[in-house]
Amino acid sequence: MLDIQVPAFLEPAMNTFRYAPLAIQLAMIFIVIAATGTLLAYFSILRSRYLGYRRDKRLSYLLPKVDNLIIEEVLTNPEVTETSYSDQLILNTEGFQELPMHKKWVREAITGRIMHFRRNVRGNMGQMLRSLYMQLDLDKDTMKKMKSGKWEKKVQALTEFINMDMSISDVTILPLTNSRNRELRAAARHAYIKLSKNEPFKFFDVVTEPLLMWDQVELFRIISSTEDIAIPNFARWITYSSNKSVVSFCLKLIVHYNQLPAVPAVIKLLDTKDHYLRANAINCLGKLRVPDVEEKLVSLYSSQPLHCQIEILKALGRISSGRYIDFLKQEFLHSTDFDLRKSAAKSLVKNEWIASQVLRELIDTANPENLRILKHCMNPLIKY
Repeated sequence: MLDIQVPAFLEPAMNTFRYAPLAIQLAMIFIVIAATGTLLAYFSILRSRYLGYRRDKRLSYLLPKVDNLIIEEVLTNPEVTETSYSDQLILNTEGFQELPMHKKWVREAITGRIMHFRRNVRGNMGQMLRSLYMQLDLDKDTMKKMKSGKWEKKVQALTEFINMDMSISDVTILPLTNSRNRELRAAARHAYIKLSKNEPFKFFDVVTEPLLMWDQVELFRIISSTEDIAIPNFARWITYSSNKSVVSFCLKLIVHYNQLPAVPAVIKLLDTKDHYLRANAINCLGKLRVPDVEEKLVSLYSSQPLHCQIEILKALGRISSGRYIDFLKQEFLHSTDFDLRKSAAKSLVKNEWIASQVLRELIDTANPENLRILKHCMNPLIKY
């Protein structure tokens, strides 16, 4: 056996450990492990704080210089404000070359400041900031991040591409729109919509993961706020997509862009076996105010689950043709479900232009509960 030499000052402790009962020995081992772990944790915290302090100190020295260079070469450059062909202007980057551009953190800091300024300017200045970014070869750093195996680096690269309006091939970005990582998937879809000039919605064709509600909210914000985006006929995905969340999202987009040519495809969706999609289709038809579909909705009513029936009643109120006042009245008076009665009452109020006499009769003859429902629905601040 190896004879391990123990320092003299540790011999009393080792003797105590050697002759102690097994339970005490185990306790002493756990104490040493816990103490060591605590010391390592404190060391890690101190190290990260020290590195953060050094980074902040270096940036506080560097960033004012970078900002001054950007202001001198772009924001106050007379050639930038005068020319209408700012992409053709070659900037003087000598001041930037005097910085330690060979260091990664310096290049990242410069990229961050260029993006900061570009978010706050438009026109020629924005184009020149993009040119500065490319003339400093910062786009090559971004492309390296895109090739990284770390998802957070890819997200950072996509954000930089979006901010700098840099083109990127479909082969590179399209697979990322279906990534298992939620943040990378969302960033890739955002980038594809922003950067694709011809088919910004092509990723709908390859999506296999569901579009979660938050994904839909974020995508809707991006689509509705992107300038000069090519809006397709979303009936294409309603007809052919096997991803139910994509179909549901396209129904919302059809309503937002008032795509009446998509109505036939939406009507076909009323025959789907998925009653949630059917409810979404009914909601879409109601918001598009398609009067020709009322008869079909009423004929379907008795065979539908509760949430589809509610959407049918709401659709009759939104379309407001006045042809199904008696149907709404019967549902309000005889339905046993509170939500159905409330939806029927609200739709009657929506048809008030022709149903005012019916509403007065109902108010005069209603029981206390129905009267409360009617008065609630007659409040113009109350929406569906």
